[in-house]
Amino acid sequence: MYIFISFFALVALTTFIVVNQTSFGKPASGERLRRIQQSPNFRDGQFQNFSFTPTFAEDVSKWEMIRDGIFKISKRKAPSSALPSLKTDLKNLDPEKDVLVWFGHSSYFMQIDGKKFLVDPVFSGNASPFSFMIRSFNGSNTYQPEDFPDIDYLIITHDHWDHLDYQTVLKLKPKVGKTITGLGTAAHLEFWGFDPEAIIEMDWNDSAELDSGFRVMATPARHFSGRNTKRNQSIWCCFVLQTPSKKIYIGGDSGYDTHFAKIGAEYGPFDLALLECGQYNKSWKYIHMMPEQTVQAAIDLKAKNLMPVHWGKFALSLHAWDEPITRITKEAARLAVPLVHPMIGELVDLSQFAPTTEWWKGIN
Repeated sequence: MYIFISFFALVALTTFIVVNQTSFGKPASGERLRRIQQSPNFRDGQFQNFSFTPTFAEDVSKWEMIRDGIFKISKRKAPSSALPSLKTDLKNLDPEKDVLVWFGHSSYFMQIDGKKFLVDPVFSGNASPFSFMIRSFNGSNTYQPEDFPDIDYLIITHDHWDHLDYQTVLKLKPKVGKTITGLGTAAHLEFWGFDPEAIIEMDWNDSAELDSGFRVMATPARHFSGRNTKRNQSIWCCFVLQTPSKKIYIGGDSGYDTHFAKIGAEYGPFDLALLECGQYNKSWKYIHMMPEQTVQAAIDLKAKNLMPVHWGKFALSLHAWDEPITRITKEAARLAVPLVHPMIGELVDLSQFAPTTEWWKGIN
């Protein structure tokens, strides 16, 4: 009995020490906490999705999840060779050009109408609290914070480790003008030394004027949040970015639901929608989209072009590393949805959307 008590006490102490590391961030307090508690989306002590959203599908048992995690992991979960990439000089871009550069997973840079935006940067080489876990694919982590120019707006969709990377944002901090994020996540950033006056903290359906002709709207998603043992203390967002010449849908993580059609009706059409496509599984079908649903979400949003993200850098599910892009290209072709799928580091012209190569083919 004493052995069991000692064991559980050790586990509890270890957990306490780990989750109190600086990289785990800090829960909101004071005025930030009051804003959270007043949010119509915060009920029963946590943020809630509009639709019933269980973490796991009702028809999936714990045994099935354990079995699949042991026996159904794809042998091609990660590429067997280094992924190809290009190294674009981000500091010397033509300021008159509207461009996008993807860095794998959900990290990308945009220069639009003279302003520079960086979304969910993760450049530490892993997507977890520990450097030895969830490592980036070989060849996919080719950009580092020092490669970036000054950033006008850093956008963080939610506080999961594969979207909010402590080491990366800490190094980028001197380059960042303002940060846009959802309720709760700002507390982490302030704890890490970001100027609280330079953080735009938003609830769903909030909007903010950024500069002349630039506006951002926070929109709902169907997901969850959390960096430690307590979930859903910060909200998960997608964003509508309106610039003088373009309208971009910045999708964070989200399961498929009616919110895409509502956003499309209110804010569409979009010149480009960046939507998650990867790290899905039937067991958690409510919180991540299947590739075919990603295409439908783009249609719902009235997007003229679709760029799939949330793939190509980390293995967070059981499927083959290239299954997401293989499935979505097939579905997009079937439904005649223009698809943009650049190589990591490749420069995408946001004014022309020239065809990009199927660079993943031939990589095992």
